[in-house]
Amino acid sequence: MAIREKYINPFTDFGFKKLFGTEFNKDLLIDFLNQVLSGKEQIRDLTYLNPENQGKLERDRKAIFDVYCENERGERFIIEVQNVRQDFFKDRSIFYATFPIQEQVEKGKDWDYALKTVYTIGILNFTFPDKSMQERYIREIQLIDTHTFEVFYDKLSFIYLEMPRFRKNEAELETHFDKWMYVLKNLQRLKKIPAKLREQIFEKLFKQAEIVNLTQEEMNAYEESLKVYRDNYSVLKSASEEGKRKGMELGIKKGLKEGASKRELEIAKKLKEKGVPIEMIAETTGLRKEQIEKL
Repeated sequence: MAIREKYINPFTDFGFKKLFGTEFNKDLLIDFLNQVLSGKEQIRDLTYLNPENQGKLERDRKAIFDVYCENERGERFIIEVQNVRQDFFKDRSIFYATFPIQEQVEKGKDWDYALKTVYTIGILNFTFPDKSMQERYIREIQLIDTHTFEVFYDKLSFIYLEMPRFRKNEAELETHFDKWMYVLKNLQRLKKIPAKLREQIFEKLFKQAEIVNLTQEEMNAYEESLKVYRDNYSVLKSASEEGKRKGMELGIKKGLKEGASKRELEIAKKLKEKGVPIEMIAETTGLRKEQIEKL
């Protein structure tokens, strides 16, 4: 597979874990999470945990996270990259969050059910429908009281970064969080470090992302990961084009139907004005008697 890009694609399984899932690059993950959690307590250190989580019984479903870690306060973080929309993606997010909750059960002694905070961070290559029309690219979900809209439980958070909604160019980058969003979205297309990202943390990220620095074993793993990413993208693009085609066909059919209905109503109205019996008008136009009587 010929790779022309200079930097790895962070939306591939290999690329994301290479940049954020290793002890050597832990500072990259800490800096990124602190920006995502802006306004909350800041993370000073992280410990990587086993990303493969098995249910309590052998027959239970297991969950494999992209990156799974905890901070110095014991708060758990699930970090997931999702390239393709799934029918039950929200259900999957909830299901995955149950594992770090259950892991906190203290066995062999009295336990008062006190839990540490659990965060699920989703970096999405798709968007959720948004009735607010605000084009938000960061979305935080918590349990709320549906009457007062106050947060009912603040120890379970789902934070989604909807990458297609982030459209800022380099000149528009204002905050450190903006820069992280820009890097994640554009890294594989860049040829050099943008001037606005000439900071120590990003210089390290770009260095780690250089494809030329990969070992042969890493290169093989990246090529395989890139193939999966491209296959998924191809399937997604084909589905999108098919959806557009069907949408156009439905729109044309609907337009023709609405046009036909409008003409029938106009004909029925003229016939009614001329005193033609309603039964005869209904038979001629195909309209219901109730529709004709309202004209």
